[in-house]
Amino acid sequence: MHQELLKRAYDPIDFQQKGHQLIDDLTLHLTDKLEEKSDKAIHWIAPEDELDFWKEFLKNGDERELFQEITKRTTYVHHPHYIGHQVCAPAPITGLTGLISSLLNNGTAVYEMGMSSNAIERVVTDFICTKIGYNENSGGFLTSGGTLANLTALLSARKAILKEDVWMDGTTQKLGIMVSEEAHYCVDRAARIMGLGNQGIIKIPVTPGFQMNTDLLEEKYTEAKQKGIEIFAIVGSAPSTATGIFDNLKAIAHFASKAKIWFHVDGAHGGAGIFSKKYRNTLSGIEQADSVVIDGHKMMMMPAITTALLFKNRLHSNVTFSQQADYLLTESEHEDWYNSGKRTFECTKTMMGIHWFTLLKVYGDELFEANVTRLYDMGIAFSQIIQSDSHFELAVAPMSNIVCFRYLEEGLDTSQLNSLNAKIRQTLLEDGEFYIVQTKLRGIQYMRVTVMNPFTNTTHFVTLLNKIKAIAQSI
Repeated sequence: MHQELLKRAYDPIDFQQKGHQLIDDLTLHLTDKLEEKSDKAIHWIAPEDELDFWKEFLKNGDERELFQEITKRTTYVHHPHYIGHQVCAPAPITGLTGLISSLLNNGTAVYEMGMSSNAIERVVTDFICTKIGYNENSGGFLTSGGTLANLTALLSARKAILKEDVWMDGTTQKLGIMVSEEAHYCVDRAARIMGLGNQGIIKIPVTPGFQMNTDLLEEKYTEAKQKGIEIFAIVGSAPSTATGIFDNLKAIAHFASKAKIWFHVDGAHGGAGIFSKKYRNTLSGIEQADSVVIDGHKMMMMPAITTALLFKNRLHSNVTFSQQADYLLTESEHEDWYNSGKRTFECTKTMMGIHWFTLLKVYGDELFEANVTRLYDMGIAFSQIIQSDSHFELAVAPMSNIVCFRYLEEGLDTSQLNSLNAKIRQTLLEDGEFYIVQTKLRGIQYMRVTVMNPFTNTTHFVTLLNKIKAIAQSI
C-alpha cells in the first residue's frame, strides 16, 4: 500500500494534468486582476475565521478545489488597486522559473548540486555589479531576503574592519554601527543578533525631510568613541521603508572613508534604481559603498524571496564565514565562487538566480528600467494629486514610489486625526477595493501607498482619494 501511495505522489501524468489545469486557472486569475474584471484587491477575512476555514478544509474540503481556494483567498498583487506593501506583482514568466526551481530542487550552496544555478548566479551578480559602477574586483551572491543580506553584509564589515576575529574568537569589546533612525528594522535586528545591543546601534537623527542628518555624523561618532564603542560600519538607507526617502549616500561615503569604516547601502527596495536613467540620481554615491543589498522581489518583478548582496571587493565575501564542512566543501587555493555555501548563511539555497537570468535573457535590463521608472513616476504623480486636494496632506515629498499621506478635517486635533486616519485605513482593508497600509511618523498617523504594479495609474489614485473622502464622511 505504501509503495502505491508513493507511486501516486510521483506520477508524471497526474502532475501534467494538475499542472495544465493550474496554469489555466492562474492565467484566468492574471487576466481577471490585470484587466480589473474583479473590483477587489483583497477579500478581507478575520484571522480566526481564516484559520477555521483551513482546519475544516483539511478535514472535509475537496482536494480538486485546493489550488483554487488558495488562489482566491490571497491578496491580489496583480490588481492595480494593490498599492500596499513593498512586494511586487511578479512577471508571469517567473512563475515558470519558480516551478523549475521547486521541481528540480538543486540546492545552489554546493556546485555539484547546483551546476547551472551557480554559474547563472555568477553571471547575474557580475552584471549587477557593473550597473552599480563597481570594477572587475567586485562580486557577490544571491541570498534569501534583505534581512539576511543586511546581516551578512554587517558580518563581512566586522570581519574586514576589526583587527580581532570575532567570528572565531569572540569578543568582550564594545562594538557599534551607525544607522539612520528611519532605517528598516532589520538593520536593528541584525545588530542585536551580532550582540551589539542598544549601545552598539548608534541611531542618527533625520532631517525634517526624513533623510539621515549627515551633519551629525562626526558628533555621534565621537560620542560613541568616548564611550569606548568601536564603530566598524555605517548603513545608508536607499530608501527608508516607512518614508521612501533616500539618505545622502555621497556624504555618508565621504564620512566612512574619513573614519576608515565600512559603508553599506541597504538598497533592498530602491537599489533597483541603478537600472533607471531617470532616477539613477537617487543612488548617487552607491558606487562608493563597500556592500549593497538589492531585492529582486520588490521592484525587479520576481517572486519572493531573492536578494543580491554585492561587494566592491569580492574577496570580503569569501572570508566572512570560517567553518569546516569537509563532506561538502573542499579547500581551494583559488577563489571558490561556485560553492556559494562558503559565503552565505544558507546550507541549502533555491535556484533563485534563474529568475534574474530569465528576465535578463528574455526581456533585457530595459525591462527593469521600464518598471522602476514607471513606479517612481506614478509615486510622484500620486503626490501631485494629493497636493491639489485640500482634504489631504503629504508627510514628505516622495523620492520614490512610496507615498505617505493623511486625511484632514477641520476642528480635529492630532489625536483625533490619528484615530480618524487609522479607522479610514481599516475600513479600506475590510472593504477590499483597495489595499493600502499605514505608518506613524513623529507621532502622526499616515496612510501609506507603495506603487508596485506598473498598471496602476492616476485614475486609480483619484478613485482611491474619493473613496477615502466618502469613508471619512461616513465615520
